[in-house]
Amino acid sequence: EVFPQDSADPATMTGKVPLFSPGSAVSSALPGYVALCLALQVHRLASAQFTVTGPDRPVTASLGGEAVLSCHLSPRISAENMAVGWLRSQDSEVVHLYRDGQDQYGEQMLEYRRRTELLRDEITDGRVFLRIRDVRPSDDGQYKCFFQSSVFYKDALLELQVSGLGSDPDISVEGHHDGGIRVVCRSSGWNSQPEAQWRDLQGQILPSASEDISQEANGLFQTEIAILITEESNQKVSCCVRNPQLNQERESAISI
Repeated sequence: EVFPQDSADPATMTGKVPLFSPGSAVSSALPGYVALCLALQVHRLASAQFTVTGPDRPVTASLGGEAVLSCHLSPRISAENMAVGWLRSQDSEVVHLYRDGQDQYGEQMLEYRRRTELLRDEITDGRVFLRIRDVRPSDDGQYKCFFQSSVFYKDALLELQVSGLGSDPDISVEGHHDGGIRVVCRSSGWNSQPEAQWRDLQGQILPSASEDISQEANGLFQTEIAILITEESNQKVSCCVRNPQLNQERESAISI
């Protein structure tokens, strides 16, 4: 099994070899070199234990750009002879796998084919980086980074936030309607459902006449929000569309 359950319990790991106390009848009957070999084996297993650490905050990347996810061992030991991998944490499907000294693509998810690269310049120090090219909306979410030696396994969770900052709001005047002028604001290319608002010159939110959010064929979202401008209302307004997850926004204004 490539991806075992977490077996970080030291008692579990060292239990794989017999332990002999110096005062035991068994150890006293063993030749000195056998006892020494057993002691070295136990020490090797104990020293092979490690922890895995990822970024302490979400990694952000822009749609169509690159994301670099880091992960490292503590203490700093070489991972050249370990299995190193990145999984989607929800279903444990393989994003990228390194094993037996080379990348393994047979188990990789189709949507990551030819888009990932494991950067191994610092692997002898127990530090690796996964580069994801051509970032997509579906790349957003949690990942699991794991290291697996011959006797020990440990992983860490991290999060990638895809910054789907959509297009600048496009404002158009659609003519008279219900005693006012109907103005419509449209924006597309957002990786999550955006929030759209009309505001006056002071930044106060104005009531909208209608609002519609839909998902495009490529998985991105578009929004359309309308306002009715009357003689009594403010005649210079702005349309603001924002990504609530990343607190990023785009804004356009119009004067009627």
